[in-house]
Amino acid sequence: MTAQYVLYGGSHSLFTGKARAYLRYKGVAFREESATRDVYKRIILPRVGAPIVPVLITPDGECVQDTTDIIDLLETRYPASPVYPEAPLQRLVALMLEVFGDEWLTIPAMHYRWSVLDQQYDFIMGEFGRMSHPEAEPDEAIALGEKLSQPFSGMLPPLGVTEATIPGIEKAYLQLLDDLEAHFRGHDYLLGSRPSIGDYGLMGPLYAHLARDPVPKALMQSRAPAVYAWVERMNDPIVLSGDFLPDDAVPDTLLPVLGMMCRDQLPDIAGVIAANAAFVEANPGADVPRFLGMQPFQFGSARGERVISSYAQWLFQRPWGHYQSLSGDARTAADELLASVGGEHAFSEPIRHRLERKSGQLELVEASTS
Repeated sequence: MTAQYVLYGGSHSLFTGKARAYLRYKGVAFREESATRDVYKRIILPRVGAPIVPVLITPDGECVQDTTDIIDLLETRYPASPVYPEAPLQRLVALMLEVFGDEWLTIPAMHYRWSVLDQQYDFIMGEFGRMSHPEAEPDEAIALGEKLSQPFSGMLPPLGVTEATIPGIEKAYLQLLDDLEAHFRGHDYLLGSRPSIGDYGLMGPLYAHLARDPVPKALMQSRAPAVYAWVERMNDPIVLSGDFLPDDAVPDTLLPVLGMMCRDQLPDIAGVIAANAAFVEANPGADVPRFLGMQPFQFGSARGERVISSYAQWLFQRPWGHYQSLSGDARTAADELLASVGGEHAFSEPIRHRLERKSGQLELVEASTS
């Protein structure tokens, strides 16, 4: 029997949805196992150091936790039909939209799971309970879920989701659905007939929370059926099919989505980069904590405060680094695109202290200059 990869996660887990969709598209032989209490005790906590999913165990026993790292590892092992476009402008857009999905759309995703919990209580609690105890009876799963979900339900204020910000967050999310609906009416994926890393970034929040939890699922199905069809396509892909658009084309229908990212998320990331730099300079040689206090943010018309997540810089360094590598016509095209969506300043600013992740830890460290 061929050795399989093992994906530990859960059906309701945002980032498990991202990894699962990628594994299916690549045709990787894998099995998915629920992250039960025993799995956390035997595998995840000893090897990752935190109760976090998904975790991928390779056939040779390697443990990979972060979904971006999972995808990058498997891209080297399954290079056919890569999810990273070779064309420079498309690659920039794909990397930007991974950051947008991974680090920003968690705001509406978490809102629509926990702020309307009374309307989907049994479903959410049952999902949490069944991940820990897959064979539990419905009432038992709900009771168990009530205990296990407490840390997640308390994450709304740090994410910036409060009574004051919810109306603006919902309005902006509805606009995003409308913009994505217009795009997916004409395209199977973000950049053509093949999914990109940007599709996988969006897939996390747009599937496990927003297309699966009962309240936001009904909203997506009624308001944005083409977006819901994209989610289904991502979950049931034709393995290694399709291609990116020719001539490095970026559809005009993506410009409003990129505009939302540049208007709302990039100022937040600039604050993260500044906070990380201040920490590194004040604490030379120390690991950068995952969270560094709070800072102002905006999400559409919503204004509030949210946590400074140091990880956001690490993920943003990917499109930023790609942009910095461009020259000639490719750089000109990137500058024109970024100027059209309000992102030129964030990408032209230097990053004084580059950060990197070390295997087996969640904290960041300053990248080596040697």
